[in-house]
Amino acid sequence: RDKKVDSDYEETVKKAKEAWKVWADIPAPKRGEIVRQIGDALRQKIKVLGSLVSLEMGKIFVEGVGEVQEYVDVCDYAVGLSRMIGGPILPSERPGHALIEQWNPVGLVGVITAFNFPVAVYGWNSAIAMICGNACLWKGAPTTSLVSVAVTKIIAKVLEDNKLPGAICALVCGGADIGTAMARDERMDLLSFTGSTKVGKQVALTVQERFGRSLLELGGNNAIIADTLYGPLHTKEAVKMFLDAVEQAKQQGGSVVCGGKVINRPGNYVEPTIVTGLPHNAPIVHTETFAPILYVLKFKEEEEVFAWNNEVKQGLSSSIFTKDLGRIFRWLGPKGSDCGIVNVNIPTSGAEIGGAFGGEKHTGGGRESGSDSWKLYMRRSTCTINYSKDLPLAQGIKFQ
Repeated sequence: RDKKVDSDYEETVKKAKEAWKVWADIPAPKRGEIVRQIGDALRQKIKVLGSLVSLEMGKIFVEGVGEVQEYVDVCDYAVGLSRMIGGPILPSERPGHALIEQWNPVGLVGVITAFNFPVAVYGWNSAIAMICGNACLWKGAPTTSLVSVAVTKIIAKVLEDNKLPGAICALVCGGADIGTAMARDERMDLLSFTGSTKVGKQVALTVQERFGRSLLELGGNNAIIADTLYGPLHTKEAVKMFLDAVEQAKQQGGSVVCGGKVINRPGNYVEPTIVTGLPHNAPIVHTETFAPILYVLKFKEEEEVFAWNNEVKQGLSSSIFTKDLGRIFRWLGPKGSDCGIVNVNIPTSGAEIGGAFGGEKHTGGGRESGSDSWKLYMRRSTCTINYSKDLPLAQGIKFQ
């Protein structure tokens, strides 16, 4: 490995850990005020940041702006949350005793994000992690480093304007070597990883080897809607993967009824593609291709199509379109969809920030953004306080 990269990484981690000591002493509502200012700073730069996302990642401009808006929204959410996080006071079975749950920050949260959402995923993690009292160390995708640098500079200015160290939200740029170093590093008190299931499995094993904490947001495989307004694929490699998937679909018995080709124009543009005639268990149907390909499967019975939804390894998002009230609640129930996101009469994309975002099975089981996802960024202590003059034991045990 590059010694310069190693020394830069070491210096960045040390500064982030030092910055945490300052940040952890600030009351949570005051931390929320800083996050509010970060949201406002992002608002002021939303169009230029959206343009940068479109330029570097490839999604259309309105989606780039929408992604920054998602970070803004989660900042707003985090501000309110900063006044509500905490644990309950529980009834103690012993007289003169109080039983409380105390929640504290884990410390340093490593955040590794993917190219497809170069702003929003970091926003979900950092805004919530910050109000919980954590410092963040971000490694964005190597192919979207301009976005990572731009966002970090905006955050750093807000922190420094408030006479706080910019290293509370630190950034490291690099490839798999940096990601591996973060997974191995015991100074990462939580490692949030967004990426492929294959790499996520390695991350999980590496973190588990040191009994560390990981939050995994891995592959999805949600086929409902094919949008015809979209940008290019991210790289030439992604175009090759698209062509390979179309060829595999044909070989496995599918018919391409729409699209299936590369568009002859500058950039990594491909046609939106619809494939019919494949069996539900065709290997390509169970593969996340990361391309605009929709596999249309015909079913006869509700029970069988629910089973098809659940038989894939991924478990991120799912949706059903129906006006049958009974079918809706069966879809939401114990024998319905086994995904982390289960929708009715809306597509599988575009989750709101107020709910927990994440999936089951090979999607990793992690949850980010809303609901009680904040708990993943904190550690819980159960505290018993004796304010009596006696020393009774639990369960009524007496030594005589």
